[in-house]
Amino acid sequence: MSQIALPLALSGGGPSRIVIGSANARAAEALAAPERWPFRTAVLSGPPRSGKSLLARWFVESARPGERREAIDDARGMDEAALFHRWNRAQESGTALLIVGGEPPWNIVLPDLRSRLSAALQLEIGLPDDAMAEDLLLALAEQRALPLGAEAAAYLVPRAGRAFADIEKLVMAIDRLSLERKMPATHSIWRAALEAVHGPEEPRLL
Repeated sequence: MSQIALPLALSGGGPSRIVIGSANARAAEALAAPERWPFRTAVLSGPPRSGKSLLARWFVESARPGERREAIDDARGMDEAALFHRWNRAQESGTALLIVGGEPPWNIVLPDLRSRLSAALQLEIGLPDDAMAEDLLLALAEQRALPLGAEAAAYLVPRAGRAFADIEKLVMAIDRLSLERKMPATHSIWRAALEAVHGPEEPRLL
């Protein structure tokens, strides 16, 4: 499993590592070298729960001595004029600026901001392939001290959705059902969790 260790534990708990795979390897590689970005600016987008905020946090906290790095999380929720001023300040101070833009498309109204961000490096997190989905499943289970191994992954991954949020919901459902029923997470729990997440219809095979 390829992972990036975060420099510090997240406040209030949460993942301390970022799983790297087919969906985010290009973005992670680019975040390690902001000196190559046009105008020292990158825009990171991707689906919900795909680790955008974690990557932004790692980007800032892994700055080398004397290097200026800044990340704006959930930039879509900002006033566009305020975001444009943040871009200008970053340019003036020589700061590498990562802008987390959420899930595409992002329709920017302010022409000056739209042109600046269009010229930035565009990084997009996609959907995980089977190998990354397995890594995510096992990493999320490990964070909950939930004993899932290779047999569980072989059963669950082909039947789970490929959205990051689907995989997270599935692990949460397995953990909840295991606690409620006071029994280990085995096949009966896995099947019940799949039904809880995807409904009573036949599990989806990809």
